[in-house]
Amino acid sequence: MLLLFSTSDLIHCSAAPLINNFTLFCLIAFCPNNNEVHIYRLLEEKWERIHILQKHDQIVSGIDWSVRSNRIVTVSHDRNSYVWNQEAAEWVPTLVILRLNRAALCVRWSPRENKFAVGSGAKTVCICYYEQENNWWVSKLIRKRHDSSVTSVAWHPNNILLATTSTDGKCRVFSTFIKGVDTRDSGTGPGSDSKFGEQIVQLDLSFCWAFGVKWSPSGSTLAYVGHNSMIYFVDEVGPSPSAQNVAFRDLPLRDVLFVSERMVIGVGFDCNPMVFAADERGLWSFIRFLGQRKTSSSSVKYGSQFSEAFGKLYGQSKHGISNDTVEPSRPCGGIHENCINCIVPLKKTGDSRMTSFSTSGLDGKVVIWDLENQEDLLEYL
Repeated sequence: MLLLFSTSDLIHCSAAPLINNFTLFCLIAFCPNNNEVHIYRLLEEKWERIHILQKHDQIVSGIDWSVRSNRIVTVSHDRNSYVWNQEAAEWVPTLVILRLNRAALCVRWSPRENKFAVGSGAKTVCICYYEQENNWWVSKLIRKRHDSSVTSVAWHPNNILLATTSTDGKCRVFSTFIKGVDTRDSGTGPGSDSKFGEQIVQLDLSFCWAFGVKWSPSGSTLAYVGHNSMIYFVDEVGPSPSAQNVAFRDLPLRDVLFVSERMVIGVGFDCNPMVFAADERGLWSFIRFLGQRKTSSSSVKYGSQFSEAFGKLYGQSKHGISNDTVEPSRPCGGIHENCINCIVPLKKTGDSRMTSFSTSGLDGKVVIWDLENQEDLLEYL
């Protein structure tokens, strides 16, 4: 852990995109459980508030800060979205009409930052892009695909595929190709030639609410979590996917982050980040909580029951792996004292790998973690 910042209850947090000098200068945007977005700057180990973004009428439910264009997008229960551009010393908002009849719940910029996706309680995903000739942001909707609220969205590195999770217990992957915004050669892999809104795959692996979904840096693996204290890893996303699941005794996760191709950090109701990693065979397992000793490999068991059910479900001969990790009971918490609901990557300028990330939770804390001093985890970075 590097830094700790406390405020009132947090809903969502986003870190500044690239940090020129991580130890001296850092920006964080967060919602303190109301309709505002606060931006704080870390200067010489002291946090100071430099901006308050005020435009939404209800609680802000999602924030994302773009890496290259330095724009902030926010969504709210008021069913609106704003794109904030920094002009001199001020942040200027631009309204984005989402055409929703329920709250907007989450938002993410695409890798090329020419689109962003908004998940909502209206069982709808909005894909928003800038229309140059009219000088405004417009949205196209993916409708009639989800049976309940969309809890999380994640972009594939090819800028076209979008993964979603929902409280209907399913994870889905869609094509978001928009003529005039994307080019056919901009994406590779399954679904890159599909039309806008076409569903590439529907994953029925969780029989409860599904949260936090992320792609690996290469886009070859998809991970998402369920409210049943399980995390799911899916390879070869497409007509013939293969899957693994890791079950644990601890409380459910709310969000995940790929630190590398072989390591995932999960955060949630246990108030302490959990580390999952893949071995040389590509089998995923729970490693440990951050700040605790590495668990014995003898506690990891592998089975085929899940893979058989998965194969029957899709009518494929693909072999999934079920990794059921059984951990001893432990007291909840650590640095955080309440549910962690957001995890954001941090990367120093010029670094080829990510070794730092921030977490925020309902305890009103923002914590920045550093993995470089975790010797047992370096092999997975």
